[in-house]
Amino acid sequence: MSNKSQIEQMANGLGFIAALDQSGGSTPKALRDYGIADDSYSSNAQMFDLIHAMRSRIAMAPAFTGDKVIAAILFEKTMDRDIDGKPSPSYMWEERGIVPFLKVDKGLMEPENDVKMMKHIENLNALLERAVSKGIFGTKMRSVIDAANPEGIAANVAQQFEIGAQISGHGLIPILEPEVTITIKDKAEAEEILKAEIIKHLDVLPADELVMLKLSLPTRANHYKSLIDHPRVMRVAALSGGYSRDEANKKLAQNTGMIASFSRALAEGLSAQQSDADFNSTIAETIDSVYAASIIG
Repeated sequence: MSNKSQIEQMANGLGFIAALDQSGGSTPKALRDYGIADDSYSSNAQMFDLIHAMRSRIAMAPAFTGDKVIAAILFEKTMDRDIDGKPSPSYMWEERGIVPFLKVDKGLMEPENDVKMMKHIENLNALLERAVSKGIFGTKMRSVIDAANPEGIAANVAQQFEIGAQISGHGLIPILEPEVTITIKDKAEAEEILKAEIIKHLDVLPADELVMLKLSLPTRANHYKSLIDHPRVMRVAALSGGYSRDEANKKLAQNTGMIASFSRALAEGLSAQQSDADFNSTIAETIDSVYAASIIG
């Protein structure tokens, strides 16, 4: 299947994006949620072996296919490893029909103007070249908004689009993720400012440049409809952001055209101690519920 198939799947395919991209900072919690205690490993190498085993188990589950999971976001170490004897990106697309993306950000800077910008991404061009050589379709990078601060949000969005342009230059589709923290008291106001800033940048993108957006589920249903409909936007995905899966699904279903890109909510209920039959049936139920919420409307 060609890249044309991947473009079609990402632009129009029914389903959602699986986020399998926990990094060094968030891996211990992901493992704890999966039933693996901190004292089960004594080095980063062991920790990454364990999380790769979890991701491989998810990827190899019978229900984890392009029928309902249109894409998966991989951590850099996952991209460089094999799943079932095949390089992870190739396994995703060739064996499962799932379009592979790569998380490229290196974490967050200290808060300034109520936002956390991305740290400088060293050797980004080299990483992007490597991603292209491994069959990666696009990238994802996260920054955070903690209040309705116009100056902070403007800087946050500008950074996302600036690095996004560099990524597009390599022929990859960037997923821009300026996450609004779901617990802040002025979340709706922050989302108003965020939408206006994103539109400002989208309106001046070159005609041949497309981006995807990954945004917190909005306070007001269909708040991001104008972004979903924008000609420079390939897709708008929602992050679960700390909501339980049921709550995230409920909120997602209220937003026409928005699809899920869940990480923690996707792995909810999975455990290293489960038999393969229990694990596979749990992930199948999860996939069905997230898929249903993603295709409503």
